[in-house]
Amino acid sequence: MELNKTNSGNRIHIGFFGKVNAGKSSIINAFAKRDISIVSDKKGTTTDPVYKSMEIKSLGPCLLMDTPGITDDTELGEKRLKRTEEVILKTDIAVVVVSDRDTSSEKELIKKFKETPVLVLINKIDELSKEDIKKIRDDFSAFKVVEVSAIKNQGFDIFLEELLKFKPKKEEKLFDGLVEKKDLVLLVIPQDIAAPKNRLILPQVQAIRELLDKNAMVMMVKLEELSDILLILNKKPNLIVADSSVFLEVYEKKPADVKLTSFSVLFAKLKGDIDEYMRGVEALKKLNENSKILIAECCTHAPAEEDIGRIKIPNMIRKKVGENLKVDVNSGSAFPENISDYDLIIQCGGCMLNSKNIKNRINTAQEKSIPITNYGIVIAYFKGILDKIDF
Repeated sequence: MELNKTNSGNRIHIGFFGKVNAGKSSIINAFAKRDISIVSDKKGTTTDPVYKSMEIKSLGPCLLMDTPGITDDTELGEKRLKRTEEVILKTDIAVVVVSDRDTSSEKELIKKFKETPVLVLINKIDELSKEDIKKIRDDFSAFKVVEVSAIKNQGFDIFLEELLKFKPKKEEKLFDGLVEKKDLVLLVIPQDIAAPKNRLILPQVQAIRELLDKNAMVMMVKLEELSDILLILNKKPNLIVADSSVFLEVYEKKPADVKLTSFSVLFAKLKGDIDEYMRGVEALKKLNENSKILIAECCTHAPAEEDIGRIKIPNMIRKKVGENLKVDVNSGSAFPENISDYDLIIQCGGCMLNSKNIKNRINTAQEKSIPITNYGIVIAYFKGILDKIDF
């Protein structure tokens, strides 16, 4: 990721859905004014979701997502439909493209969006009759409908106008309720084997930027110099943010009246459901050596020798319940299909996924009555300081 670009997890995800050859790719290309997706009359041209980052006026940083057609009857159609359903789980705004009178497939599709706002685009108005357009409008009378022609480049000013109405009312922040103007915040950033060479990781960068935007004072230090910096400072920090891996060490060194949290916990609050995570951690008390847990990484990365999710957390749990504990690791934005097999799901902070994706993961776990929690909360629990952290 380039340093001057917004991470995809902090972008508004706009998904384009519809039948094969409805014109989704052509619409995205016309709207973005560049060739993003391959366009062809051949069925099933879009085989996998295609993503393009762009800025959209008052919406800000967005991610356009082109999806395979929902009526793809080619050999790989079923797999492509599964990919489309994964995109649905992270869609903040759904654009459903309709280009013919038969709207039965699109009606079924819209049911999947639940609380996601939907905008219906009637494409190919240069080919459709007035009767066809009226019929489609009547079929989607409960939604905002915009008429466009990707080929003729018509209607996109109105499409943009309607899209901008979906701007979130309030942008939530990592430090809401924790930090005020002129507060001093100390970030404890370990430089161990897991730390990337010559750079900071995304949660650290995002925290620094937000603190600067809040006109707070921010300092960074390694764990080894924490005691030294606390002696040097003329005022105590208002808040210390630590990497979850050094939670206990920081807790033991900090002044008793200084608040403590971690990057993982902050992201859990920002993007997920911190209360559900706190309930989920209670499942640790019920685990035994015959239990099975899922470590759910929200992105793919090269695991380090002392990886928190793959090594440290499983070792903490095995030390308590026994070495036979079964641990599986899943990477990416979607859960495996067999989550009912697990007694507990433990997921990372989710800095690379948007809030909609994280919350849908939590909802999926809730629907199947599987407890779910978060890396930082699990570590605080095992270190005996869960009731001492702030969020």
